[in-house]
Amino acid sequence: MHYLNAAPINEIGERWISHYDRGRAEALADLKRALEGSAMSKPTFVYTTYIRTTPEQLWKGLTDPAFTSRYWNTTFETDWKPGSPMVWDNQGARIEDPDQVVLESDPFTRLAYTWHTFTPELAAIVGFTAEQQAAFVAEPRSKVTFEIEDQSPMVKLTVIHETARPDSAVLTAVSGGWPQVVSALKTLLETGRAPSESAA
Repeated sequence: MHYLNAAPINEIGERWISHYDRGRAEALADLKRALEGSAMSKPTFVYTTYIRTTPEQLWKGLTDPAFTSRYWNTTFETDWKPGSPMVWDNQGARIEDPDQVVLESDPFTRLAYTWHTFTPELAAIVGFTAEQQAAFVAEPRSKVTFEIEDQSPMVKLTVIHETARPDSAVLTAVSGGWPQVVSALKTLLETGRAPSESAA
């Protein structure tokens, strides 16, 4: 058997790789870990962005109705404790269901909850077709996770939406919706205004 002594290689890395190149090497290592070490067992949508804010402000942006109503037209009634119920108000449609719950809540770091029920009232407000509504209702409930990483002066936000259906209509819908929602959140936190708000 032959073994590779990694110590000299690490010394070369520490001594000769520039900080700029090290950042690229770390990015590739992160990509490798993401692709090899955390394979998703369920159909999953992942969206990552960087926001010039603090983890505390980003947490408020995800949980505080004063923020969510401005960029998402959505508010939540909950105490944000794991297992607690969530009542959604999505564009005026009040959505209550005992299966709408907080799954994880680690302030400023990680938040996860089950996705809302697709009610007829929501379908009427949002404009879902009868076929879309039927497809959404037929699926098992999905979940969304927000991972927050402080990379001062930026914060890395990763949105992970999981479902159990490989042909998920919900996943198709949120794959188009999440980039818009997160972009609006980023604009609000960085400029103080949501995209829909005029610069008075």
